[in-house]
Amino acid sequence: MKKLILLSAIAMAIPFGISATEIGNASEAKKKTAKTDTVGFKFTDIKVNPTTSVKNQNKSGTCWSFSGTSFLEEDIMKKGGPELDLSEMYAVRKCYIDKAKKYIRTHGNINFAQGGGFPDVLYVAENYGLVPEEAYKGLNYGEDKHVHGELSEALKAYLDVIVKNPNRKLSTAWLDGFIGILDAYLGPEPESFTYNGKTYTPQTFAKELGYSSDDYISITSYNHHPFYKPFAIEIPDNWLWAESMNVPLDEMKAIVDNALENGYTVAWAADVSEKGFKWKDGFAVLPAPKDEKDLEGTELSRWVSLSAADKEKDRYDIKGPVKEVNVTQESRQKSFDNFETTDDHGMVIVGIAQDQKGNRFYKVKNSWDTDQKYGGYFYVSEPYFLDKTIDVVVNKKAVPADVAKKIGL
Repeated sequence: MKKLILLSAIAMAIPFGISATEIGNASEAKKKTAKTDTVGFKFTDIKVNPTTSVKNQNKSGTCWSFSGTSFLEEDIMKKGGPELDLSEMYAVRKCYIDKAKKYIRTHGNINFAQGGGFPDVLYVAENYGLVPEEAYKGLNYGEDKHVHGELSEALKAYLDVIVKNPNRKLSTAWLDGFIGILDAYLGPEPESFTYNGKTYTPQTFAKELGYSSDDYISITSYNHHPFYKPFAIEIPDNWLWAESMNVPLDEMKAIVDNALENGYTVAWAADVSEKGFKWKDGFAVLPAPKDEKDLEGTELSRWVSLSAADKEKDRYDIKGPVKEVNVTQESRQKSFDNFETTDDHGMVIVGIAQDQKGNRFYKVKNSWDTDQKYGGYFYVSEPYFLDKTIDVVVNKKAVPADVAKKIGL
């Protein structure tokens, strides 16, 4: 996912103390209606699954780790395990090392940046283990919150020197030098740690939590590859070349809906650069262009006199529920192929809601702290989800039986 440092920096300022778990529990007891303001949306939570607290990635492009880690925390809870706060920076560190090795082996011809994907978190948990936040905060450089600009630039500059191969062969020291930078900023990784009075290694901690990468599957929906077969989504931050199972659009939605209805959360990678993505106002919609046939009287007169730029501005001046784009498999593909849908951000879908007109929305947990209308959560319309989703990760048990049979689960 692209680095959303600027967006996340803008979105930093958050009071609202209600926890994600409290929201989930309250909504199970009774429907919770969110307050409205001048924007004019009134959302009613239909189902919200238990989650861990909203975190803050601050000025770091590590949304993939925050959302992927949150998804794992919630899945552990779903399985009957404890509510945990796992370290996002442990996965970031381990991925930086393996990403660096691949960058060198490809002579610098893959993307090396802060971004990544949900499979990266699963990859680290499977191959290296899991670590609680208290054992590895990744703040070793004079900051109270994550600020990764200097770290990212230093790592990339170092690798670019190595790629030039100035000694005509790689020395045995280059990887140690790279790890030294990570140690300086994030701190040395813990070989062992004590948690709740018991000593673990990252591997034994993951094992005790019952982690297995076989429990999860990444799902996408594009027609430039065959359905019911996996492929590596062609996005820059998929440095791991991880594969997602390709299914028709209606079945991707059915998987998400089934997961939510059965108490699972869903890791969600999507484009959040759209003008209909209104983070501070707490919603994301995909408004349809206005049809002059639907306009009457003075409204039509005003519309006709507007410039193209003003019409575009008016389209996204959203005051409440609006008519949205009818998303199809073909239009979704076109958005992806034309770079209109890009790999921007990782979040977690935690529930289902509706607006005052009965339009269906997904409730989404973000990692931009809580200084926002709904304390770090927002509502995403179905058309926005259908068009702007890159992929989702779910527990395999959440896949409907008919779809599971088609994909060989």
